[in-house]
Amino acid sequence: MSQSLPLGQDFTRIWSASLITNLVDGVLRLAAPLLAVSLTQDPILIGALTALGLLPWLFFAIPIGAIVDRVDRRKALVLGNSLRAVIALFIAFAVAQDFISIWLLLISVFLFGICEVLVDTTSQAVLPQILDKSNYERGNSRLQISEVIVSQFAGAPLSGLLYAVSIALPFFFSTTGFILAGLLILLFPFENEVNARKRGEVEQDKLGLKGDIKFALNYLYQDKQIFSIVVITTLLGFFYSLSNAIAPLFILKELNVTPALFGVVLAIQGVGALAGSIAAPMISKYLGRGKALAINVFFASLLVIFIGLSPNAYFFVAVSVLIGFTISVWNILLMSLYQSLIPPELYGRIHGARRTIVWGLMPIGALLGGVIARGGLRLPFLIGGS
Repeated sequence: MSQSLPLGQDFTRIWSASLITNLVDGVLRLAAPLLAVSLTQDPILIGALTALGLLPWLFFAIPIGAIVDRVDRRKALVLGNSLRAVIALFIAFAVAQDFISIWLLLISVFLFGICEVLVDTTSQAVLPQILDKSNYERGNSRLQISEVIVSQFAGAPLSGLLYAVSIALPFFFSTTGFILAGLLILLFPFENEVNARKRGEVEQDKLGLKGDIKFALNYLYQDKQIFSIVVITTLLGFFYSLSNAIAPLFILKELNVTPALFGVVLAIQGVGALAGSIAAPMISKYLGRGKALAINVFFASLLVIFIGLSPNAYFFVAVSVLIGFTISVWNILLMSLYQSLIPPELYGRIHGARRTIVWGLMPIGALLGGVIARGGLRLPFLIGGS
């Protein structure tokens, strides 16, 4: 029996920085919706909060992917985290000085989403450079496990506590977290070369922005295996976004969960996500990636319908735990599959192109979910799951 290769020091650095940003993401994932609901109870505007966070993937994923394929990816990670710190600090200041509005929050979420595109694309492009192919699922699984534990089990409850002390406090906390994550990447260089230019990954004749977009989209279309996965994932993302956009409003208003317990509900949901993160490599080994992905799609869709039928918060949490399991397995296996199929030197552009398609339609789904929710907060789940 062959022994697994170690994940390496470079992965440890990425993982350590992700622990910090995962904690911050958990804090913001709770604080931003709570702040939005305190500013408006219009389902469309609450849906717009989700939509604007995803919209940058439609407009910026391919251009940023092209940049990531040409620059020092370590510096790109530092820049992305630095910009996120600035935006979080601005929101904190606006809340503290009492000039925050739902429109200012929406604009900030959109700008924050652009930074998310940069950090996420760069992180995914770095992993194939620092991991052996045999470690893709182990690496992605460890990152997912850390995200669940830190973001949902620690970040969400912490956010509720900070929010109860002061509405601005979660955003000041997030500012500090992003600064620390950026410093961790900046002060401890990678052992492997992640500068695309030094690795010889950049062609002498640059295609330009239009050329990069055309190349990336054509690559997706020509590779039928990747293209079919992108089509399926696009449909899933659209309907999941449609159903989940008004989830904070559904939990707080339909299920009558108090803001103080909102973080607890999110934390309990993480149990399923954690179990799925641990089980994903084993499920892939015994079922194969293809079959495992198909089974998870079926059950995740069915469970979303049950969310819409939730009679109380206890039922909602129980079903959400199962959904968390299926989504974690799906995410880990899907990213491992992409990392196996896409060449590292093209990963930024191709990853950006597929995210443009998949996540580009999700804001439309989120806005549509907000419109549908005006007819009842349960309707988006029932329609999205169907």
